[in-house]
Amino acid sequence: MLRLAQFIADRPLPSDPPLPLLITGVAGVAGYNALGYFHSRYPGRVVGIRQEESDYLTGAGVVACNAEDPRRLAELFDEYRFASVLDCAGNCALKPCELDPALAWRINVEGVRNLLAQTTRHKSRLVHLSIDLVYAGRRHGNYREDDPTNPVTVYGKTMVAAERIVRRTDPGACILRISLPMGVSPNGHAGAIDWIASRFNRSRPATLYFDEIRTPTYTDCMNELFAVLLGNHLAGTFHAGGPRRLSLYQIAQIINRVGGYDPDALMTIPRIAAGPIPPRAGDVTMDSSKLARALGYEPFDPWPLDDALVPTDRDWHRRREPGEPGSPEYLHEVLCVNPARGIRAIDTNRT
Repeated sequence: MLRLAQFIADRPLPSDPPLPLLITGVAGVAGYNALGYFHSRYPGRVVGIRQEESDYLTGAGVVACNAEDPRRLAELFDEYRFASVLDCAGNCALKPCELDPALAWRINVEGVRNLLAQTTRHKSRLVHLSIDLVYAGRRHGNYREDDPTNPVTVYGKTMVAAERIVRRTDPGACILRISLPMGVSPNGHAGAIDWIASRFNRSRPATLYFDEIRTPTYTDCMNELFAVLLGNHLAGTFHAGGPRRLSLYQIAQIINRVGGYDPDALMTIPRIAAGPIPPRAGDVTMDSSKLARALGYEPFDPWPLDDALVPTDRDWHRRREPGEPGSPEYLHEVLCVNPARGIRAIDTNRT
């Protein structure tokens, strides 16, 4: 509790972003969770856009608009006069991007170019999300912002190109390179947690790589960070990965054990065994200390929050104590939602 109490004391309350707010890419995990967070804080003042083909996502404030359609995007900005924009858009499906690079470029690069035409015209505050996969991960991770980018996938290459356009067009924008956003997805099978859990739920095997290493982050922490950055003038490129390094296999071990799933459903291989399409990055863990220094505090809790839920070896998920909690409901409570979030809310209400 001492560590958490110190964390609560050091984290400031998010200021209000300039409104109205546009959130792009709400069919993805980061955008979907950000939409719920900001819509609850500012009902009627937040709009989320999704690709027109993502017709499973509807609801208050959700608008179908392809970012690569400049005319439709201009109409939305003229209608709402967005004062700030959280750009979470992008096609992150690795294999489809490899098979159709032109489509990946149109969505991930031209979409950003079209968005910038409107944010600069309306002088909107822009926070743009990029990804840790701008790196190949051929070394021992811990990448810093000034390390050269060298992506191995079409997706990573398009994200590098989008970053360059943002820096050139809007020097006042804030670019965040995120890792795996850990939260629920709108369709129940996208994102790291939902995809892996959906395999186990259907009694299908899941094979994850033990040598692809990331720095996952609770979407709860990300939402609070977005609120802070939209409300200030921090500019430039920042790494925004969590403090805990985990391989994709370790992440699946956690989901398997916490969700109470069959341990035999989980398998692991090296990423070289994945085949040529898509190519896999290695250790793309990021050093996010620059962001913490700029903010004056550490914005992320480790995922998972509880150290006892971190695998110690490749068979960790098989060793379960009698009476140990393990269910999809428990998984949601401790992996999809940051358990520290409720404690922070109680502490804030008391002050």
